[in-house]
Parts: sequence; structure tokens; C-alpha cells
Amino acid sequence: MDKLLSVLTPEEKVNLSLRAIYTSYGYKKYRMSKFEEYDLYAQNKDFLVSGGVITFTDTDGKLLALKPDVTLSIVKNSRDINGIMKVYYDENVYRISKGTKSYKEIMQSGLECIGNVDKDVIVEVLSLAILSLKEISNSNVLVISHLDIISEVLDYAGVSDHIKVEICKLLGDKNLFAIKEILSNLDISLDKKELLQSLVTVYGEPKKVLPLLDKFSVTSKAKEAILELKEVTESLEKVGGKVVIDFSVVNDMNYYNGIAFKGFVEGVPTGVISGGEYDNLMKKMNKPYKAIGFAVYLDDISRISKE
Repeated sequence: MDKLLSVLTPEEKVNLSLRAIYTSYGYKKYRMSKFEEYDLYAQNKDFLVSGGVITFTDTDGKLLALKPDVTLSIVKNSRDINGIMKVYYDENVYRISKGTKSYKEIMQSGLECIGNVDKDVIVEVLSLAILSLKEISNSNVLVISHLDIISEVLDYAGVSDHIKVEICKLLGDKNLFAIKEILSNLDISLDKKELLQSLVTVYGEPKKVLPLLDKFSVTSKAKEAILELKEVTESLEKVGGKVVIDFSVVNDMNYYNGIAFKGFVEGVPTGVISGGEYDNLMKKMNKPYKAIGFAVYLDDISRISKE
């Protein structure tokens, strides 16, 4: 066995470990074709990590694409779910590499839960994200946000949809200066401007941050989201690992809602794990289910070692 492991790349070793973890939690292997109809990605291009898609024409004239994403295929083919569907995957995807800026075949692992997603399922998925990070590096952190809090605060402030998109982008960049500049031109109260600006400052361990979130309880939905964030992070204490709350984790709200998260390890400047709830994607694809999942980007793992 040791001889066999010695010939595996770091990505392959992590992939095998992740497969063992996900299987032990009752997740089933999901297998899919290398190809999908291009329309699936064209209609959901904002959901993709990379905008580029490699296409070709099939023998019957149908435009196909080498898959740049796994989640969309799993959602498309999900049907007749009784309870919860728990699947994991390790697939090669084809997208523009962050490093080379050219198309690359990238090994990607991850899991999806589709169906009756409740708080227990959310905690399980986040726990598996933490365990996945530990397999990659001992120096790691899981960063958690709640999109419903951000969305409710934006609605409460009464800003337009266009401004919401701009603020969310700048929030993801932690660009307080630019947010202040945008707000200076809006006809809203000073209190609401200060509330929006304070979204940028949310960062730290749950015990430190949670008591400071009461000011965002502007609606009943926001209050429920804050309570959910509290309950989820308290449950994660049993798993161990470093967890922080940071509202700069902002996924596209046309597709995502609720809990959103990213996982980081020392030595890799970008997140190696990205995930969250994506009920809005399910609605867009006419699927009567809730969903949560995450992807592990294995192409950066070769740059580090667990030691």
C-alpha cells in the first residue's frame, strides 16, 4: 500500500481520503458524462466559477460542452427525491485555470445534498467541509457567511437591484471606501448607510461576532438567519477546526441563499473549498427541493504539503 501511495500525486492522495470520508457519512458516488448540452451552461453562466466553456458539435448537430461544473449536472438530473439525496463526486472539469489563465483539465471533488435540507444537514455539510480542509492542510480556516442577513439588510435600506449587485461585489472585496462612495450618492438615511457599511466590518470567531449581529435584525427573516448562524456555528464546535464569520463571502444571490462558506489553507491565496445553499438555483431549474453542497478545488493542492 505504501508503495502504491508513493506514486500518487498530492491531489490524488487527498481525493482518496475525501472519498473515504464522504462514503463513511453515507454519501453515494455520483457518475456523470464528460459532456452536457451547452444550453445548460449558457442559461446559468453566472453560476460558473469560470465563464469560459469548451464547446463542440455532436454528430447530430447538437452543441455540446465539456463540463466546467458538476453541480449543474447533478441538479439537472435530480428527480423523485424522497427525503434527502446525498452524493459525492470526483470528476475532471474543464475550465480556465486561475494560474495559467488558459483552459485546463482540473480534478474536482465535492458533495451535494438535495431534498429536505434542514439545520442538521447544513451542519453535516459544514462539518465535512472542515474535515476536508484538515485532509488538505493542518493550517486551515472555514469562513462562513449568511446571505439572508445581507439580503434583508439591503432590502431594508431600500437600494435598487443594480446597487445591491454593486454593493455585494464590493463587500466581497472588503472595499469599504468604494461602498461609502456609492452610498454618498443615494437618498437614504444616515442610519441605513452606516448599517450597510458595517457589513464590511463583520469578521472574527463566532463568539466574538455573534453578539454584534443584533443590529442587523431588521426583519423577522434576518432574525431567523442570525439565530441559524448561531446554532450552526455552535454545533461546529464539536468538530474542531478554526471557524470565522465573515460577510465578505458573498455568492451570487440569483442562485444562492442562506449559509455560504469558503475554506482556506496556508500557502494557497484563493479558497480551496467553496459552497453553500443554492435553493434559488433549484427554483430556477424548476426543482421542488432545497440544496446545499461544496466543491474542493484540487488543482492548487500540489503547491502545498500537509507537513
